[in-house]
Amino acid sequence: MSAGTTGVVGVVGGGQLARMLHQAAISLAIRVVVLDPDPGCAAAAAGAERFDGTWTSADDLVAFANSGVDVVTFDHELADPDDLVRLEAASPVPVRPAPATKVLAQDKLVARTALEGRGFGIPAFAAVHDVAQVQAFAAEHGWPVVLKTSRGGYDGRGVWIVRDAREAAEVLAAGDGFMVEELVDIREELAVMVARRPGGSLRSWPVFRTTQVEGICTEVILAAGSPLTDRARALAERLAEHVELTGVMAVEFFVDAGGELLVNELACRPHNSGHVTMDSCITDQFEQHLRAVLDLPLGATEPTVDVAVMVNVLGGAAPWSAEDFADAVATDRTSLHLYGKGHRPGRKLGHVNAVGDSVEETLGRARKVAAVLGGSD
Repeated sequence: MSAGTTGVVGVVGGGQLARMLHQAAISLAIRVVVLDPDPGCAAAAAGAERFDGTWTSADDLVAFANSGVDVVTFDHELADPDDLVRLEAASPVPVRPAPATKVLAQDKLVARTALEGRGFGIPAFAAVHDVAQVQAFAAEHGWPVVLKTSRGGYDGRGVWIVRDAREAAEVLAAGDGFMVEELVDIREELAVMVARRPGGSLRSWPVFRTTQVEGICTEVILAAGSPLTDRARALAERLAEHVELTGVMAVEFFVDAGGELLVNELACRPHNSGHVTMDSCITDQFEQHLRAVLDLPLGATEPTVDVAVMVNVLGGAAPWSAEDFADAVATDRTSLHLYGKGHRPGRKLGHVNAVGDSVEETLGRARKVAAVLGGSD
């Protein structure tokens, strides 16, 4: 720790999550340094310090940990789990979350296996290597089934709904490292953000209702009103203890047709579903993650508003105009968070948070701003 600085957090990856960690760090006099090969990465563009290197190199990861940071944490799940084990063994500073926890967000099969028989609802699953194994699974659970790559998939990538053996064979021929799951009849999707310090103290936020389009979280509502909220929050907290979390974690749940909660995925870092906390809770997910990985007392998580929503801004056919931007920032009771990324159709360029008194009106207002910036209004 240097003069005028309360801590130095090293973040593997310099994307929008690292950018927002840096923004949250400023008011606490915390320095954020990102490991990223791109001088123009989103975090560096917002003023975060950059260590030139890549998460695909174990040597770069170790050099980064030796560069004067107090802790190493993550912007994404892209580093190889084996490299993170090597990093933890060679690092002079803590790696948080630890690789043994981080791998649960990196490898779906490892995550399912770790939760099986532990009192957490999960979809039926199996590791598969050939079509015969998929057919055997489908004979027990029925077609269609879901094929997933164990590693590397995110935002809907690496997930296929297959209806018969022929479709399964086409997917399996494209690579290896697959698992199969039953196709859940999803009634709704919920997410819980939970934070935990190394010593075990933890706090969670109220439950969010999420909307997924083609596997990508597009909208989040705080004030979900689901009768399962208390149970989902308790399960997420118990899960954080079970995996010995340090930092912030998103727990995504399916609610099936019978009203049961099934753990879908984990993200051991700040997450899209927690962006709504930035303008609606006493402590947002980014400040809380910094507190947790530096082993500082966790902040209160209670909402400061009755209703809050988040809508992602996705790139439209063309970049927004100056008039579009003026219209967006003129909208009352909304907050715009842009990531400094170049325009590309479909690319996640930012998000809109809005607060209000009713879900319908607040969500409509946020959608309008996102549509203007996405070129669809």
